[in-house]
Amino acid sequence: MASATPAAPDHSAGNTDTSDSTADVVLVVDFGAQYAQLIARRVREARVYSEIVPSTMPVAEMLAKNPAAIILSGGPSSVYAEGAPSLDRAIFEAGVPVFGMCYGFQLMATALGGTVDNTGAREYGRTALSVSRPGSTLFEGTPAEQSVWMSHGDACSAAPEGFAVTASTDVVPVAAFENDAARLYGVQYHPEVLHSTHGQQILEHFLYRGAGIAPSWTTSNVVDEQIALIREQVGDKRAICGLSGGVDSAVAAALVQKAIGDQLTCVYVDHGLMRKGETEQVEKDFVAATGVQLKVVDASERFLAALAGVSDPEEKRKIIGREFIRVFEQAQAEIVAEAGVTGAPVEFLVQGTLYPDVVESGGGTGTANIKSHHNVGGLPEDLQFQLVEPLRKLFKDEVRMVGQELGLPEEIVQRQPFPGPGLGIRIVGEVTRERLDLLREADAIAREELTAAGLDREIWQCPVVLLADVRSVGVQGDGRTYGHPVVLRPVSSEDAMTADWSRLPYDVLARISTRITNEVSDVNRVVLDVTSKPPGTIEWE
Repeated sequence: MASATPAAPDHSAGNTDTSDSTADVVLVVDFGAQYAQLIARRVREARVYSEIVPSTMPVAEMLAKNPAAIILSGGPSSVYAEGAPSLDRAIFEAGVPVFGMCYGFQLMATALGGTVDNTGAREYGRTALSVSRPGSTLFEGTPAEQSVWMSHGDACSAAPEGFAVTASTDVVPVAAFENDAARLYGVQYHPEVLHSTHGQQILEHFLYRGAGIAPSWTTSNVVDEQIALIREQVGDKRAICGLSGGVDSAVAAALVQKAIGDQLTCVYVDHGLMRKGETEQVEKDFVAATGVQLKVVDASERFLAALAGVSDPEEKRKIIGREFIRVFEQAQAEIVAEAGVTGAPVEFLVQGTLYPDVVESGGGTGTANIKSHHNVGGLPEDLQFQLVEPLRKLFKDEVRMVGQELGLPEEIVQRQPFPGPGLGIRIVGEVTRERLDLLREADAIAREELTAAGLDREIWQCPVVLLADVRSVGVQGDGRTYGHPVVLRPVSSEDAMTADWSRLPYDVLARISTRITNEVSDVNRVVLDVTSKPPGTIEWE
């Protein structure tokens, strides 16, 4: 939903029906690429709606989605490897515009009669690309020489019949080809990464010029579409929303309230796993901003009892997800009793589920489950509610845009992400009240110092993690200590699908470390996590 200035579409045959925000859907076929989610994100930046589908999905099912275009992602395999992902040639004969990237480019080449050689000549990282046809559909308006990001071993030496070769490198004679008549295009490199200097422009040229898609997927369209869908789904029934105080649940609640008004009651579950001062902030700020009906349930003892003795992170997530639902079921009966409602049962549960939650929980890509999110993989099988998930298609920054469109205040919309399971997954080890109190104080100090330094908008988030099952020797007050380490995990990201560790100023890190070790009992060491995502995730559990 980012702004974009498109070139005028060259092909009138493209699907340009924009009656709703998902009229034009671009399917990103995932061949196991680490950047599949990033491709989908880049398409959305071009104001075109995208969805990720697994390469194992039959082509007939892909085409049944009536896509305006299809993008084939990269992948780690060689097209000649035994068991490598393949694709039915029918996808190239269906009349749908297709853009192949890296592995997807090579699949297109081999399927249509081109030549891909396993020469052993590899290209990894920044590579100089020479554009031989600067006026082509993909490359018009870009330099004849540009830097791109390569990651491949095989190389295309001959384009399929009917394709024009439009770019090459010193190693690869066919680094891009185009067939305007068939609306088929491909590049050997990764245009979706920032290291490809004109990659977004090339991608937009495919979408606007090659596929003839108008950039019409906007925030206002998303809001209007979701309001209509929510009203259709809920009808005259009632709904409750699990409000955590985070951006996702706040925007979901505001969107549903705009759709059904006082048919919605928000339930804030104080599970005892929140950060310092957050319960008070939810009760004050969100209600003041929206006027929503809010019911606060103190369930801290229930959650702590359920988590007692549990250290496994997946089990903790599932326990928290299960207990959330059970508390909501209890709140359902209380809301009906308190309101004296007859003929309008509470049948719906509103959740702030996002697209990255679905992807990481094994949905949407056909790839492995990275971790179960409490609102996706952690839901009980005997769930008594129908789910309303108006943000399920969106990335985090898109949710913020929707929040702004709905008029939510900046302190809510721009709040740094905080996981639904709360501090329960920021304690590596068993969750106890004492450990929660310790982590709350350390987290509050880190947040205070980052805010004082003006860094809140510079980083995506900064989880503070307590290594509860680890102790280290220290010296405090001239005596030996045997305390816990605390981990700072500041990260920078666009959408949480990929992230890099934030290079915070040393003086800020020093102040945080000094304050935590001085002010938080039983902590004698502060360490910094400098791992990107991938290979690590943002949260430790």
